[in-house]
Amino acid sequence: VATYKMAAQVTVRQIASDSEFQKELALHSQTLVVVDFFATWCGPCRVVAPKFEELSRKYSKAVFLKIDVDQCQNTASRYGIRSMPSFGFFKEKEMIHLVKGADIGAVEATILQHLGAGGGSTGGPSSQAATSEGVTVPGQHLLNSFIDKSQSECLNESDDHNFLNALSSGPEALYSDCDEQLVLYLSFNQSVKLHSLVFKGPDNGKAPKTVKLFINQISTPSFDDAERMKPIEKFILTEEQVRGDVVLPLTYVKYQNIQNLTIFIKDNMSGSEETVLQYLGLFGTPLDTTNMNDFKRVAGEAGESHF
Repeated sequence: VATYKMAAQVTVRQIASDSEFQKELALHSQTLVVVDFFATWCGPCRVVAPKFEELSRKYSKAVFLKIDVDQCQNTASRYGIRSMPSFGFFKEKEMIHLVKGADIGAVEATILQHLGAGGGSTGGPSSQAATSEGVTVPGQHLLNSFIDKSQSECLNESDDHNFLNALSSGPEALYSDCDEQLVLYLSFNQSVKLHSLVFKGPDNGKAPKTVKLFINQISTPSFDDAERMKPIEKFILTEEQVRGDVVLPLTYVKYQNIQNLTIFIKDNMSGSEETVLQYLGLFGTPLDTTNMNDFKRVAGEAGESHF
């Protein structure tokens, strides 16, 4: 058994054989067991692995395991694992739920569903499909955890109140600096479908008002470019729509394969020189999964695994 220490009292264990997995299920029959079915050749698996490890540290009441589908082919076949990554949820030695794809928000939401309120959480922001205000979108997931922060930026943000504040719940917020305008460029770590947005701003007139959206830009547009270019969608927000509890639907067919989203905030409710965005929630679904039925392994040496 390969054991990877995640924290002093929490580990993600990689299972070495089919028989070992059955022993683990029997040992933890009264506990929620969460299994990451992965493959070493699967790109999305590598992307989502650190997030799965974060969940293992956060939810101490569940047992977290990893299974290489090439190494444990009988287990993968038994539970119908056909695309990677997939996340299986087990209790009393039976699979009770399966999440297909690198949708870590759905994984966390399922953990909370089966562990109940609190879920043994050790704290930290949740990436389930709900905002800090409790807003949910049926069939969609909160995509904030899929934003590659190192490849994202915000023009005209305050040095002390940057865009990262708006991507998670908490007391901090994003503030504009020299004037009221902001250009927020958000790059995803995998392609996504965007369904809807949630904005939250203060009730002092500094919340965003005129918002223009652009998709799949090569680089962050300048303010002049954002003013000039035709957006894929434009909104004039009302005070009700920036309370943090109202879902703003997008024209879904226009957002089916998104690598990055640019949000140009042109002004705010009162015409103030400072705009404040307390929270931004992005809802949708990730696209990237690796389908084993579409994967053709090149014939190799004897003993190489095949599906």
